[in-house]
Parts: sequence; structure tokens; C-alpha cells
Amino acid sequence: MFLQDVVESLGRYRVKYALVGGYAVALHGAIRGTIDVDIVVALTRISLERAEQALNDIGLQSRLPINARDVYSFRKEYIRKRNLTAWSFVNPADPLQVVDILITEDANTIKTVTKKVFGINIKVAAIPDLIAIKKKAGRAQDLEDIAALEKLQ
Repeated sequence: MFLQDVVESLGRYRVKYALVGGYAVALHGAIRGTIDVDIVVALTRISLERAEQALNDIGLQSRLPINARDVYSFRKEYIRKRNLTAWSFVNPADPLQVVDILITEDANTIKTVTKKVFGINIKVAAIPDLIAIKKKAGRAQDLEDIAALEKLQ
């Protein structure tokens, strides 16, 4: 399964991460369908480089012509001037395999819980932190996710 491949590769490369998107909502117990995997990583040059290597290792490539050093060096500019909030990776052989790294959040500041799925441990943003991230995004789906997560608290 794709999520398992992503998590195992991040583990091999020792990337500090937290799952934060639709999969995170679902793993907390809310009914939620999603295709892409949304994560946050520690916003250090080394962590971004390791995340890039981990995703490349499973066949994913950056959608934009940027690399980890670019994201580390120009992250604030990308967010402010280009409205780039996520660094997206896709598998050219299977366009449904997508990972978005939110560059607006730092895994070092997010509380996580561990969920065991498919025999592997997955770091998931804790419900309060997940709600906070989704409030910042404010899209219709995020508002629905917030309502579902609040019922689980």
C-alpha cells in the first residue's frame, strides 16, 4: 500500500514527520476518503533533504523544478510571494501516488500520536494540532474535517 511505502521510506531515512491530511483524519476515526498523503517534516535542511531522498527512493519526483535546498533557503519567499504552501511529489508512473509536504508547518512543533496500521507505526498529528493546521487552511474539506475531529475529542 502506498501509505505504507511512504512511511517506511521516511523511517529508513530517519525523517521526523507527522501525517496531517485526510489519512490523519481517518486514522483518528473519522470517515474520510483521500488519495494523497499529506505530511509535515522538521523544517531543517537535513530533514528536507532526507524527505526528498525518501520520496525519490519510492519513485516520487518533485512536481516543481525545486529541491530540498531550495525549499529550505526560499521557503518563506515561496509561501509569501508564490502562495506555495506544499511541496508536492508525484509518481510519474502512477499519478495517483502523491505526497504533499506542508512547508507552512514544522514537525518539531506538532504533537503526534502513533497509530499501528498494516503492522507499522505511523506518526499522526494529535487531534488538537491537526485541528489547528486545518483551521489555518480553511478550505471546505478542512472545515468538515474539523467538525468530525471535534466530535472525536
